[in-house]
Parts: sequence; C-alpha cells; structure tokens
Amino acid sequence: MTPTPVSPEPGTTDSLILHTTDNAVLWITLNRPAALNALTWDQRERVIALLCDASADPDVRAVVLTATGKGFCAGADLRGGPGGGEGQAAGGSGPGDGDGQAEDGGEQAGTRSESEGPQDRARPPERVVGDVARMLRRGAQRLVAAVLDCEKPVLAAVNGTAAGLGAHLALACDLVLAAESATFIEVFARRGLVPDGGGAYLLPRLVGPQRAKELLFFGDAVTAAEAQRLGLVNRVVPDAGLEKATRDWAERLAAGPTRAFALTKQLVNASLDGDRGAAFAAEAAAQEINMTTVDAREGVASFVERRRPTYRGR
Repeated sequence: MTPTPVSPEPGTTDSLILHTTDNAVLWITLNRPAALNALTWDQRERVIALLCDASADPDVRAVVLTATGKGFCAGADLRGGPGGGEGQAAGGSGPGDGDGQAEDGGEQAGTRSESEGPQDRARPPERVVGDVARMLRRGAQRLVAAVLDCEKPVLAAVNGTAAGLGAHLALACDLVLAAESATFIEVFARRGLVPDGGGAYLLPRLVGPQRAKELLFFGDAVTAAEAQRLGLVNRVVPDAGLEKATRDWAERLAAGPTRAFALTKQLVNASLDGDRGAAFAAEAAAQEINMTTVDAREGVASFVERRRPTYRGR
C-alpha cells in the first residue's frame, strides 16, 4: 500500500518487508505477494524487530501492518526456517493454502517420497520432546506478542486472505480494517493441528468461547462482512478505499496522546486475565504514570482553556 522511499535489493529481507515512516506512522508492508505473504523465519524476525524499535522511537506514534497483492498473510512459510527445518511442524499456512485452494503436500509437511534418497535432501536432525513447543515460543508466539506488547497503537489493514498465523497477526492488532475482499481462515484443524500463534488466546476474547470453537473446529473461510459482524474487525471498506481509511485512522492515532494510548492498551489487554482488584490497581498505577507526561498536562490545559489539544507523544 505504501512503498518505502528506497529500493532494496530484490530477494533480501528488506525487499520482502517494506517499511517507511510517514507523518509519525510506521508502515510495515509484507511484500511477498506470489506466496500470499506467507512469512519465512527471517521475515518474521524483521517484523518483530521493527515493532520493538517502534516502541522506543519517539518519532513513531502509530504502526500499520499491511501487505501487497491479494493476500494479507497466508501464515508461516513451512519451508522458510533456518536450514529448512523450522516450521515443518507448525500450524502456519503456506503458499496456495490461504486462498482456499488445495494444501501443499509432502514438501510443506516435511515428508519425502519413497524414491528420494539421502543424496537428494539432507535429513533434519531427529526431533525430541520439547522441540515443537520451543519453536512456537521462539517463533509464532514471539511475533504475536510483539504486536500485543508494542507501545504504540498497531492498526492492521487486511487487504486479502489472512490464514492461520496470518489471521492471528491481524487479530492481535489494536484495530483492524479489512477490505471487502478479505477473508479470515483458521486452517489448523484442516491439518489435524491445534492453533498456534496465540489463536486460542485471541479468539475467545474477541468472539467468546463457543464462536471461537466454531471457527477453530471447522476452519471455514470468514468473509470480511461476517468478520465485522462477529467482532473480529472494526470496519470493512471497499478494496480501493483501504489505504485512505487506514491512513485516516493511523494519522488520528499518531496525533493522539501516545503514552496514554500505550498505558490504555496495556490495561485493556490485561483486563481479561486478572480479577477486578488487579485490574483496578493496574488502572490506578497507569493513571499515576500517565499524569507525569507532557500530553496529560496538555490535555488538561486545553480543556481548561477551551481549545483543541496538541499532543507531542511525550
């Protein structure tokens, strides 16, 4: 949607994950359209790093996650790990899967044909108990946590299919705008797998446990309109209007009280995980911290002086 001001070398991670800051908004664009933007491990690490850097950068006051082509993100590229091994047991999608077409078979699932010998492909090391859990903690869960923990508002602009981990990447964002052609698919049960990337954590909080089970058990494609009805997305807009709608919201967020947004995000994200006493204590602590910021003083002063506030993100 929004190109970078530089032209990175084709095939490099910087060309597959575009990023630019415009009007205090960091735009992160997945740019692997031929694979429906399925994420390889190095792309995932780049997105995580950009989100972490955004938290500490005072010149970034909002973040947009979007993609090029017809897909937002078809999940984890099962062939994209270091040495080809990472992800072969993961529940992410792969090219050709997120759009409802037949799933990739042997290579994506880490299997081999009977005729393939040792000379054709090096065998991965034998997997031991704990390897899969460790892989998920270091991979898909870190990616989703980076979105949830980012200290700036993160807005997803879902331009097409969001499947598996790609759906969870979008749903972890603070706000979600979807093009009319977008779809959301929980692909895990199709492979006999449980959801990863925080799916069983995110979905019940958005739609309730029974609806979450329906989505996870059946793995049916959910249209953008149905996703909005269920509460998975905030707004659905025409495909041609997605960039403008995203820019409008992102720039409103970037003009707001950045630290207050960060503290509010923390409170809301934690609100379903603890009891009322813990939530009230966290709220009081957040208010105490926020009242030390420049923006809080500006907000109060503008109210007293009956003028529009000018927030600086500090």
